[in-house]
Amino acid sequence: MPNPQSTVQIARHPIHPMLIPFPIAFFVATFVCDLAFWGTGNMKWADATLWLLAAGLVMAALAALAGLADFLGDRRIRDLSDSWWHAGGNIVAVVIALVNFYTRYSEGTAAILPTGLVLSLVVVCILTFTGWKGWDMVYRHHVGVAEEP
Repeated sequence: MPNPQSTVQIARHPIHPMLIPFPIAFFVATFVCDLAFWGTGNMKWADATLWLLAAGLVMAALAALAGLADFLGDRRIRDLSDSWWHAGGNIVAVVIALVNFYTRYSEGTAAILPTGLVLSLVVVCILTFTGWKGWDMVYRHHVGVAEEP
């Protein structure tokens, strides 16, 4: 039986895996900048976190659209419990990041310590889990992996 395939592709290359490094990098960098702000009190770190969260949310939305199209496009992907954990965990992570962004936007630097820092850490931990589940989908279940000629 052929491998489950990605619905959204460019030249047979799945789009979702091309997009996911961006929100991951932005959300991890948010946590790192939170730690730097905590250690130094330098406002530049606090300013950076708002931009990083905004960029992470935009890129997460794009990655989610591609991932949702893949999820809905092949029943075999929906049949994998790993895909449900991956999608559900990422939804939770994005909602937490959105709350983190909103509180920082409305309350300023007062929202960073300790609440924003903790929310950033939780997002990074969730992304570690959902990344593992995404890895399982590709390497164990061969989702989006081209067939050998």
